[in-house]
Amino acid sequence: MKIFDKYILKSFLQPFLATFFVVLFVLVMQALWLAFDEIAGKGIDLFFILQFLWYLALMLTPTALPIGILLSSIMALGNLSENYEFAAIKSSGISLKRVIRPLVVLTILLSGLNFIFLNNIYPWATLKQKNLYLNMKKKKPALALVPGTFNTDIPGFSIKFEEKYGEEENLLKNVQIADLSAGRGKIKVITAKKGIISSDEGSKYMTLTLEDGNYYEEHIKKINRKKDREKMPASHATFDKYTINIDISSFNDDDSLKDEKLKNHHGMLSVVQLDSISKIKKVDYDKYLASKARSFYSSVNGNKLYKYPDSIIDTLLSPVILDNFNLNNKHIVISDAIQSVKRLTERNENNLKRYKDQRKMLNLYDYEFYYRISFALACLVLFFIGAPLGSIIRKGGFGLPMIMAIFIFVIYFFISQFGKNLAEESAISAFLGSWISTIILLPFGILLTRRATKGMGIFNIDALFDSIKKLSLKFKKTSKN
Repeated sequence: MKIFDKYILKSFLQPFLATFFVVLFVLVMQALWLAFDEIAGKGIDLFFILQFLWYLALMLTPTALPIGILLSSIMALGNLSENYEFAAIKSSGISLKRVIRPLVVLTILLSGLNFIFLNNIYPWATLKQKNLYLNMKKKKPALALVPGTFNTDIPGFSIKFEEKYGEEENLLKNVQIADLSAGRGKIKVITAKKGIISSDEGSKYMTLTLEDGNYYEEHIKKINRKKDREKMPASHATFDKYTINIDISSFNDDDSLKDEKLKNHHGMLSVVQLDSISKIKKVDYDKYLASKARSFYSSVNGNKLYKYPDSIIDTLLSPVILDNFNLNNKHIVISDAIQSVKRLTERNENNLKRYKDQRKMLNLYDYEFYYRISFALACLVLFFIGAPLGSIIRKGGFGLPMIMAIFIFVIYFFISQFGKNLAEESAISAFLGSWISTIILLPFGILLTRRATKGMGIFNIDALFDSIKKLSLKFKKTSKN
């Protein structure tokens, strides 16, 4: 490798490594912020939080890579132009194509690496992250008893107390407990002047010791007959000390966070698996449509339609058959017919919703299959936009290139999401929906590369002003005449 190529690669790799990790950190923090409300206050161990962040970082790496390439290409070529190094290179007879040739080779390698990441590591990270996130959301909140209100977080109990005090804040004053485990319609209430909470570290049970209280329980459900309730309405007792063992294992069960019940999400599959499952789902979808078509044909008595002659098609028929019924029977017949039409309409609307849901799911698998390939090439597409743009604007550093890179990637991302939504709704094919951002932005990359190669700006401002000036002069001459 020539010294010149090494210098160009060094000029690109230094900002690339810095921008890649900065962008990745920002994306991870943004994803964590969106998920924070769902997992906060659940008493989740720090180990699982770090695992969650690690899986997020792996999932977002394919997104951070093209942004880093775009930003670093603008910065690298911008620095060369700003420091007049690019002018010196051109004066020595070296063209822009020769300057970016090692960078193009590197970008192609990074695109291949991105595809390998998308096809292997990304599905595994998605499987782990989505299941961990789902389990975090289902995990019960950390046990925290609040005075002055009914605490219903503990399974089977509703606890209210006036005050919590003591060095360890485990002493309760004026405790009232409703035992909900007695079943629907039964009442079981315990009151005490004092309560003491005790629990060993790592224990699955919390012991609540009540002192100087009353116990009241109804043994017959309120929904039963009054005579049954009068036979044994309730029992009542007082106590000096009463102990309740409460199962709190659900608040400390970290094993549930390791469950992996969600496995067939389209983001958890490789390209080969997506293709295989898509073909299976297409067969099932065709069978579903055929069965619904047969059901609809049968519900409208389609097998009897051939008995009617073609002459009555699109003809308004008079209800002669109703002349054989009296007024009341006519009303019944018409009401039954209206109800039959309503039931058929509702059934068809429900079938239409299920049809759309299945079609959307099938479209998502197809879209994901093509998107993995197209997004891997996003590195190359964005490089051919960023590199010539950097040489044209002649501005290095981190400020302006960052703004331009974010603006360009937002456009790319918006077009991708727009294409995904259209493909999901079957407005366009999954192939076109996944490639539409590349199809739209690639011509701009080619145009910018051509203009940068010829030493031209994005657009010629002087030519624009000259055209406006000529147009105004022509207008003045016309007005004088």
